[in-house]
Amino acid sequence: MGIKGLQGFMARVCPDACRTVDLREMAEKHCIDHPDSPPVIAVDAMSCVRYWYTPESWVCGGQWREFLAILENFIEAFTAAGIKLVFFFDGVVESKKRDEWVKRRLQNNKEIARVFQFIKTHRKQPGREMFMIPSALPTFARFALKSLGQKTVCTLQEADFEVAAYGLQHNCIGILGQDSDYLIYNTCPYFSIEKLRLDRLVTVMYSREDLCRALGLSLTHLPLFACLLGNDVVPENLLEGFWHKCLVNSPHKNNSYNRRTNIFFAVANYISKVPWSYSGLKHLEEILPLGSDKTLLYRGVESYLLPGQQSPWIPPKVTNCQMFSLQQETSMCQDKEIFQLAKEQHVQSENYTIFNILSKGEIVCSNSLEDESDTEIPGQALIYRPARQHIYSILLESGKGGASPFVKEWFVYFGNPLQQPELIQPVQPIPGGTPNLKTLWFAKGPDVEKQRYSTFLACFHLQDGMEELQALEAPVAAFCCLLAYLMMQVSSLSLEDLNAFVALVLCLKGKSAAELASLQLAQVDSRGVHLAAVFVRGLTTLLMANSACGFPFRMDDLMPWQVFDGKLFQEKYQQSHRGCSLEELLEGNESLYTPFQNLKSFICKACMAKKRTIHSRPRGNGFVTGTWQREFNPRFQQTHRSSFVPPYHNQMRGFLWRNPQPQGRQYGSGHPDRRRRFHIPSR
Repeated sequence: MGIKGLQGFMARVCPDACRTVDLREMAEKHCIDHPDSPPVIAVDAMSCVRYWYTPESWVCGGQWREFLAILENFIEAFTAAGIKLVFFFDGVVESKKRDEWVKRRLQNNKEIARVFQFIKTHRKQPGREMFMIPSALPTFARFALKSLGQKTVCTLQEADFEVAAYGLQHNCIGILGQDSDYLIYNTCPYFSIEKLRLDRLVTVMYSREDLCRALGLSLTHLPLFACLLGNDVVPENLLEGFWHKCLVNSPHKNNSYNRRTNIFFAVANYISKVPWSYSGLKHLEEILPLGSDKTLLYRGVESYLLPGQQSPWIPPKVTNCQMFSLQQETSMCQDKEIFQLAKEQHVQSENYTIFNILSKGEIVCSNSLEDESDTEIPGQALIYRPARQHIYSILLESGKGGASPFVKEWFVYFGNPLQQPELIQPVQPIPGGTPNLKTLWFAKGPDVEKQRYSTFLACFHLQDGMEELQALEAPVAAFCCLLAYLMMQVSSLSLEDLNAFVALVLCLKGKSAAELASLQLAQVDSRGVHLAAVFVRGLTTLLMANSACGFPFRMDDLMPWQVFDGKLFQEKYQQSHRGCSLEELLEGNESLYTPFQNLKSFICKACMAKKRTIHSRPRGNGFVTGTWQREFNPRFQQTHRSSFVPPYHNQMRGFLWRNPQPQGRQYGSGHPDRRRRFHIPSR
């Protein structure tokens, strides 16, 4: 969150502290001064995702191939200047920031409701002033950057601390982000992502030294200054009375400044007189209305101290950076080998949420672009909960003696007040138990490969379809797995919805980012927007299952740019519900007719095995136009030039055969395939 209004204060009151800098020139100077080390910028990726997502369409579920191309261009601009980038993503939500996290999520729910109201009223996407990043964008941005060969770190603490520490320890030329906390940490220079001109590699550098001069403080004062203005640790609402006292006694009050600016000067004036000692901080804690927690100020100041740094207000003690060395003692996983591998994969951005579950028994999921007024489609958090329960069982090996531990879920969905985590019971995916976690993660051989794959499918109730799915290219197999699960879980999904998804994955193959960018939609359907967000969140569930089962798939096979595009899905969704012909739905490509029917038939067969029949329910121009119940819509059964085939081919012949060689484990220590685990789709 940073300190509210601090960068605006600098721009208004001390503009010399906001300098335009040329990153190319800074890199060249670094090379002269440090010939043995390349110039490096530490990137706070979480504060950059909004900057990166520039495709015109954002409500339809994400323009993923466009997004991937944008990231490539971003990286290439810095590489051409000889600058190495290291990207950091938040790997946790610390308990001290939970209240603020909840507050933002509930506010986002209101903003999402306004977005859907606009779409329903105008049948188009709102303007950029209502922009919400596509669901799961930070998750897939992390894997995208890794697939593009970048060093990508998933943090063990809040990202801003690790970014600041890395920048200091590795002599980085700067930190690229948008968080005023980087002005408070005593670390390398702080560059603005919002002000970055990528074509010229120029941006604004905020100078903490100039800020201190304007306030009459030293760098040592800044952590206390930040806490007394309100930050993620010390809430602003506790400080109003203190600010009033400071304003009354401030010699710098200026009627031409706004109240916040005067508070900055008044608090700085007060701090300059606080004794540089622990007793000085204790006196402050006594006069501030900090409620029942009198350690807030202490913890707030301490949170800004990087490894090796000290503060006159904080007595020397165990530092922040050591906190995770003790974590395993209280974790839900007592096997050191499993715990260590999960931690390494977490930090290196190779797995998804596994370390959080094994270490704290906790999982977090932010807002999705879901329509709270659509009672036919449950929130994605509820749709995928049964699959997550199976994943928890695999990770925590429940049912193998002793009480099964609960997992704390902080998932945002309509009706969840987020006042406390939901306690979720693991459920075994396979009657009689699942393979041992060490077997899934460390063992080798074709039998283990088969176990990994079948255990993964069991999380989605599809182990009986293993032979058919293994015959497909891996991304399409994963797509079918997710779509079949989705159709089984949500009874309101229709044959038209199924047709739209299958047409999407077939027509997407081979389309470039430029082709997808040029696609124009006459209108936007709100239910299609909702379904797209649900599907994309499902891909993250595939990532979690894949990580838990020892990587039967390459992680890149589960990425949205392989199988999904928001605008293309919206087009197929509308075509399908209007009752367009198969020829139009598949863009006149006769070679797709057989695979279309085969994939569709496989999913219908999997659903029928669970006593779920998929009915036709066309919605026409966004509304239900018929409720007759037929397993197949005749408009999609029509024969086209005698090339259309019978409904089901058990072997799915003629479609997307993958390499029959068994896949090696992707993330095993020292595995020869390790460097080949990510591949970029052709564009």
